[in-house]
Amino acid sequence: MSTTPAASPVKELRNAVEAVDLSVQCGSSDAELVDVIAAAELAKRALAAVQARATAVLSRSVRTAEAAAGVPAAKRGKSVGPQVAAARRVSPHQGGRLVGAALALVDDLPETLAALRSGVVEEWTATKVVQATVCLAREDRARVDAALAGEFSRPGIGAASVIGSARALAQQVDPASAVARARKAANERCVSIRPAPDTMTYVTALLPVADGVAVHAALLTAVSKHAASREPGDERGRGQVMADTLVQRITGRNPHTDPVPVVVHLVMPTDTLLDAGDVSASVPGHGPVPAAIARELLACAAEAGQAWVRRLFTSPDSSQLVALESRQRAFPAGLAAFLRARDQRCATPFCDAPIRHLDHVQPHARGGPTTADNGQGLCEACNHTKELPGFRSVRDPVSGVTTLTTPTGHTYASSPPPVLGHSVLPPERYRSGIEADLRRRLDLAA
Repeated sequence: MSTTPAASPVKELRNAVEAVDLSVQCGSSDAELVDVIAAAELAKRALAAVQARATAVLSRSVRTAEAAAGVPAAKRGKSVGPQVAAARRVSPHQGGRLVGAALALVDDLPETLAALRSGVVEEWTATKVVQATVCLAREDRARVDAALAGEFSRPGIGAASVIGSARALAQQVDPASAVARARKAANERCVSIRPAPDTMTYVTALLPVADGVAVHAALLTAVSKHAASREPGDERGRGQVMADTLVQRITGRNPHTDPVPVVVHLVMPTDTLLDAGDVSASVPGHGPVPAAIARELLACAAEAGQAWVRRLFTSPDSSQLVALESRQRAFPAGLAAFLRARDQRCATPFCDAPIRHLDHVQPHARGGPTTADNGQGLCEACNHTKELPGFRSVRDPVSGVTTLTTPTGHTYASSPPPVLGHSVLPPERYRSGIEADLRRRLDLAA
């Protein structure tokens, strides 16, 4: 009998991916390329099911170990979400959702998990089934899952059909829970903002259906009034009028005619501000802004006396902001603004959530100074996660790279984006970067 240890499944998977990728690059017929695309999609879905099972097993293992160590039941498993998030390179918030979905799929929704494993549905659809049944008791969730088996067997089934069936079945199985959930959801109404391409922004409102329909109807009414009394030269379309009306009714300012009052955290070279430089400005919380747009924004607001500039200086290579320090435990206002402008988003790897807390990388209670080098911006959840047993972080003051270590010993690195955007690499450096990345990927598969 051979005593050679079996190859690692993870290593075999990496080798298989590299082999398929190389076969595509070496030339394939159109039919073979379609086969690769189809097989890759089925493999992604099957691996999503494997991830769900591995996540559920990890969660049980951690909880069991914590129970044996005497950790109170209410505090068990809190480290699982951040660990899964780091491993899957998503935000900790998303990691927590993935853990909950995995436990539901493995423990309560075997038909949905099997449909994911066989490629009938994708991970997003399976997650929506979990969300549709989250308010149900375990036995009712199992009934909905069993009823969905017939839906999964239909040829050509789409995501909307599966999700709609899951919601309808959940409402039929437990109407009272569906009503209670709808009423509770109204308490979760909120408004959020996130960057959009081309110096735009998405402002999203989560509203009860009646309020949402009323808002949309009011904006449509504004479109009708605008069409009836359009002024000469006003060429705005339907969407533009709706957007301008929304801004005007909330801020009291007509965005079509009035300048935006701005306090600019000026993270841009002097020549970009005064001359015609092309290096992007950076607006904390949004990201890079084309130099010309930044100058226009400042000029328009300055003409109306509504622009204030707060300058933030960069290091000679324009990659980091110059450090500040304080002897206080809390970060003073100037240093706090500096850290928010430097880090831009939560410093936890893959998080990207807005900064809510300013944190000492080396805790102040253990001698950590209140300085820019020892400071970082974190979201609220990541700041609490950092205090869990087994988590620790270190920040390199030279490179700005923060390294997070999880309870299993895995490490993940992150660094804030360049404050002045990304420079354009010369072609030879770009090619060398691609070659280095290819070599790295091949080394991982070896």
